[in-house]
Amino acid sequence: MIVASAPAKIILFGEHFVVYGEPAIVLAIDKRARASAELRTDKRIYINSVDLGLSGSFMEEQFQPELGGEEARTKLEPIKIATQKVLHFSKKQVGVSIEVESSIPVAAGLGSSAAVAAAVVVAVSRLLDAKLSKEEVFRFAYEAECFVHGTPSGIDPTISTYGGVLLFQRDRGFKSLNVEGDIPLVVGDTGMERSTGEQVAIVRERRKHFPSIIDHVIKTGREVALKAAKALETGDLNALGELMNINHALLCAVGASNEPLERLVYAARKTGALGAKLTGAGGGGCMVALCLPEKLEKVAEAIKRAGGTTFIARKSSEGAKIES
Repeated sequence: MIVASAPAKIILFGEHFVVYGEPAIVLAIDKRARASAELRTDKRIYINSVDLGLSGSFMEEQFQPELGGEEARTKLEPIKIATQKVLHFSKKQVGVSIEVESSIPVAAGLGSSAAVAAAVVVAVSRLLDAKLSKEEVFRFAYEAECFVHGTPSGIDPTISTYGGVLLFQRDRGFKSLNVEGDIPLVVGDTGMERSTGEQVAIVRERRKHFPSIIDHVIKTGREVALKAAKALETGDLNALGELMNINHALLCAVGASNEPLERLVYAARKTGALGAKLTGAGGGGCMVALCLPEKLEKVAEAIKRAGGTTFIARKSSEGAKIES
């Protein structure tokens, strides 16, 4: 059996604006999805998602559910796609059993589906002795993500594949940022699942009604992200926090926030966070607060009192990798 893992992510700056070609800053964090892979004696792709309680097997385009009925087919399809991409690359006609488990909240803006896809690609490629480059791992994970999100920006599979802290731009790829120090973060989850596609459509609609205003907001988002990249590389946490607050205000302006997110953001700021903002598509999902290390627990408690569930996140320099 081969076991691989890949990290979740937090978008620190530039969500939504990245859709319009502007830069975003994303970091891998220490929550990971894990995938194990074993060869089968038949040619089926069997998948078991421990966290979702769904399982079943694919034989070409036929699906045989084990747990979860037709819902299982939809939810497990991206894992099948990731596996098929590696099988096709390896030119081996074999069956594979996949088991996935993850500590990453689902539909919360933390890149859970991309982390699962990247972990599956790495596990299956090692199982089949298919030597994939990082770029190929990214591409196969991205193609699996397309089933989930339509035409995603590519930011999630990029960070799950490479890890670290990246400045990402849709048409220009990414640049690794040299971030030496810790970035002490509290993540607050509203518990509201949301659709990235629906949130992107809300912003698009607002831009259609007020194009000159929203385009100006988007361009300002670019300036914020570029200044934040410098603050990260120099370790200026105070400037970073202030820029997070500005970025959040811009996201509110384009329609990405909602009341549960605002409650968590303001609870964090009131308790001494250096900065707090939504992360990901908004409309629910998660927010993130930057704190001095001694304030992490206090800010986490404040977010809980405001109705969120929390965890403390650390940056992870490792992307998708073999565990055993």
